[in-house]
Amino acid sequence: MQDADQNGEANTSELIGAIGRELAITCLLHTPRSYYGMIACLNRSFCSLMRSGQLYRLRREARIVEHMIYCSCNVLEWDGFDPCRQRWFNIPSMPPIECFTLADKESLAVGTNILVFGKKVEAHVVLRYSLLSNSWTTGDMMNSPRCLFGSASFGEKAIVAGGIGDNGTLSSAELYDSEAKTWTTLPSMNRARKMCSGFFMDGKFYVIGGKADNHNEILNCGEEFDLEKGTWRLIPDMASGLNGGSGAPPLVAVVNNELYAADYAEKEVRRYDKVNNAWITLGSLPEKYTSVNGWGLAFRGCGDKLIVIGGMSAPGGGVIEICSWIPNNGQPDWKIIGSRRSGSFVYNCAVMGC
Repeated sequence: MQDADQNGEANTSELIGAIGRELAITCLLHTPRSYYGMIACLNRSFCSLMRSGQLYRLRREARIVEHMIYCSCNVLEWDGFDPCRQRWFNIPSMPPIECFTLADKESLAVGTNILVFGKKVEAHVVLRYSLLSNSWTTGDMMNSPRCLFGSASFGEKAIVAGGIGDNGTLSSAELYDSEAKTWTTLPSMNRARKMCSGFFMDGKFYVIGGKADNHNEILNCGEEFDLEKGTWRLIPDMASGLNGGSGAPPLVAVVNNELYAADYAEKEVRRYDKVNNAWITLGSLPEKYTSVNGWGLAFRGCGDKLIVIGGMSAPGGGVIEICSWIPNNGQPDWKIIGSRRSGSFVYNCAVMGC
């Protein structure tokens, strides 16, 4: 305790005094962020660095990213999971707003936040969970509020597209900046669509599948948004053969710039062939999890892994399990990396990388 003062108490305002602030921050940047809460309890300077968001901005600049999984298997409750340490952690419950207990909601992880979107009878609602404060607050409303949209994030920014607005199905899209807490309207897609899915691949944003406003026409086309040019490109038949007609939006995930889909009807995993605009069946999904036409099942990319989160009924309640597979040239080999007593239906799931 070389930093102890004359009364023998540690100087908790310093990071690691003996090596200097700059080198201390470099060490802390490479410390697993699951330890940050404990370190913050011991060191005021580190707590301030973490709470301000500066530590995560420095991690982003250094391209240090860890992924955490957040899922909601009970209406207002969320659980966190660290896939590296294979450990669950708790986060506070959402405020008891009626629309989040009685209706569907969308969720999106961006930067150090989770956004949850819902709709009251008379208005839309957004809640924001902050990793920095470990609390829920009112979030920032879109320029054109919506539900049942496609979305994805890249770092501290995210894009939402399509969905159902106050006047029907939308073709509009918006960019969210979690640092500035602002929404910016983007050029509209070629087709209006709802119940679609979104993802980033090769530096571009994609929307796939969904339904049009005309008699619930199923859309097999996808669209690609070039962020540099600010233009959309229609891709015919990109969602051909995927689920999404009468069930959940297409369950898609990206790992290492490769697109994968979970066929919840056939219980298969497929990979998208970018050159031939076709889907290739790789193997099976874990079969023991229940879903209702894809609802209640989560399929996500998490670093270099594909993740499936599903629930099962069990005596005295439900059980939620997390399975992972690192895609390779072979068939899927799913490993259970986490399980917990919880609800048996996955309402929402988000992967936060920071």
